[in-house]
Amino acid sequence: MIRGTSRTVDIVIYCILTVIAFLSLAPVLNTLAISFSGKVAAMSGEVFFWPVDFNLAAYESVIRDRNFFISFGVSVQRVLLGGVINLLVTVLMAYPLSKSNKHFPGRNIYMWFVIFCMLFNGGLIPWYMTINTYGLLDSIWALVLPTAVPVFNVILLMNFFKGVPKELEEAAGMDGAGAWRTLVTIFIPISLPSLATVTLFSVVGHWNSFFDGMILMNHKENWPLQTYIQQLIISMNSIMNTTDPEEIKRLSNMSSQLLNAAKVMVSMIPIMLIYPFLQRYFVSGIVLGAVKE
Repeated sequence: MIRGTSRTVDIVIYCILTVIAFLSLAPVLNTLAISFSGKVAAMSGEVFFWPVDFNLAAYESVIRDRNFFISFGVSVQRVLLGGVINLLVTVLMAYPLSKSNKHFPGRNIYMWFVIFCMLFNGGLIPWYMTINTYGLLDSIWALVLPTAVPVFNVILLMNFFKGVPKELEEAAGMDGAGAWRTLVTIFIPISLPSLATVTLFSVVGHWNSFFDGMILMNHKENWPLQTYIQQLIISMNSIMNTTDPEEIKRLSNMSSQLLNAAKVMVSMIPIMLIYPFLQRYFVSGIVLGAVKE
């Protein structure tokens, strides 16, 4: 009887999770269907999860849009630079902060300072003025340096380091290993789940961020991809001004809704390619590095 009840509960849970998964994927499926649909069908709201009047006009336009690929390159550059800086700073902060007060006097002061800065910031205008004073405006460094210290990632990795058996560190010390060698040869190799998790957080954060690009970048060619998509408006003047018959025919089959849907789908490809390689570490990294303080 208990076994039958447990099976029923499992089925109900699976059904609920299936519905939640579908609801989570529904906006993506709808955007994908719109990107492959005809202009009239999309504008009249006939498209849900399957393309209507299938065509590739939006994707052909994306391929011809030079600014899209310039912004795509800016985002790739931002993810690579920002990801490396975030990972380096996170490891170098988390390792000493994982030590006790006995080994790191003043550790609690640093920890409270870091948490205070995470909870309270100086505000948008001081943040902008600081970046402007350092001469970082309109450069890739304005997008990566202000977010160089991801405090949540530091806390996550710090707690993971705390869980590393003390005997390993003591054995390394007896063999003559210093702090740097212990970090590189002991802590980092056994921390792959947490390192993969914080890397995924950094990559997704940098890829999806659009607001700082909108505030800190003065020229369109320096916009990251999400800022470019957010700002994107198809000007109908482009249809009126063009004299190329093939261009007029192509644009007449497309609306800003179709083009934006296609660009959103293309912008998702890099994250969808990266995520499967890091996903297997994600759950274990979160659990093992769960906040304890």
